[in-house]
Amino acid sequence: MELKKRIYLSVLLVILVILGGTLGYYIIVPEADLMDCLYMTVISLTTVGYGEVVRVSGNTAAEMFTICLIISGMGVLLYAISMVTAAIIEGELTGAIRKKRMLKKIKGLTDHFIVCGGGKTGRPVLAELSKNQKRIVLIEKGTETIEQCRSVVDDLLFLEADATDDDVLISAGLERAAGIIITLPSDKDNLYITMTARMMNDAIRIITRMTNRKLEPKLIKAGADGVVSPNMIGALRLASEMIRPTAVDFLDQMLRSNQGNLRINQLSITDRSQLLGNTIADLKLRKRFSLLLLGIKEKGGDIEFDPAHDKKISTPTDFIVMGRTDHVEEADVWLKKQCRG
Repeated sequence: MELKKRIYLSVLLVILVILGGTLGYYIIVPEADLMDCLYMTVISLTTVGYGEVVRVSGNTAAEMFTICLIISGMGVLLYAISMVTAAIIEGELTGAIRKKRMLKKIKGLTDHFIVCGGGKTGRPVLAELSKNQKRIVLIEKGTETIEQCRSVVDDLLFLEADATDDDVLISAGLERAAGIIITLPSDKDNLYITMTARMMNDAIRIITRMTNRKLEPKLIKAGADGVVSPNMIGALRLASEMIRPTAVDFLDQMLRSNQGNLRINQLSITDRSQLLGNTIADLKLRKRFSLLLLGIKEKGGDIEFDPAHDKKISTPTDFIVMGRTDHVEEADVWLKKQCRG
């Protein structure tokens, strides 16, 4: 039986013993008041040694009942106390062990993503990163919010702490992370974390939430690679629902589909890749990974939609593809293996 159920059972037994003792005295000693019977039961169970408020001495039935009540009641009380003590100790030990294991797992992560804040904006971010098979570390100081996030993402790694604390960001592996998404409700906190993250890791990609659009230049100057306004995104969505409902419905169904987690994603060929000099057709993205190529963006250039398959890859290039998240992950691993050194 799990600990919580044992605690509930022990509380129920204590209540039943008190009720049983009260009714027992009331039946055996009819002239006694019900409140006096309850009082007599409690002082008998706790063995405090006060005088008899219900006449027990000289009443054989009452004396035998009191003996049975004390023996059985003390057993129940000791059981209840042991269960509560076990719950406290086990809870503290479990929490400490879990925290230690969590920190150990986080220390082993590289190229992961840190999410600061698990509120209404942070939870969908966590869900989307998880669906794309990304390794995540959540920083959130609210216990209830963390539990809500854990219901969204299985085996979520998290730190129950303040994301504005530099030591917490270090514990989350900021120096080894590929990106950080900052979704705190306060623009000032987001600005501070953005600046801190950029100072600690020059290469990290920083995406931050913004409420006041006037702060966007400051966030960019502080080191943010991207700034997102939920209000602006919501407004664009409302307009799109009115103007292009079918296109929006297509994207919605793609994002919410349970059939393979279909996504539009990106793959990259770096300047160290052995694939430079090959054509797009040579990559065989469709044949190898079942990915549909939508466009490319060469370094320093604009996005080219539906590029020719005989186009040669001569510079570092990002490929915009559509396909299942696991296929995208396989393609990404394969492309990284083609790099020199």
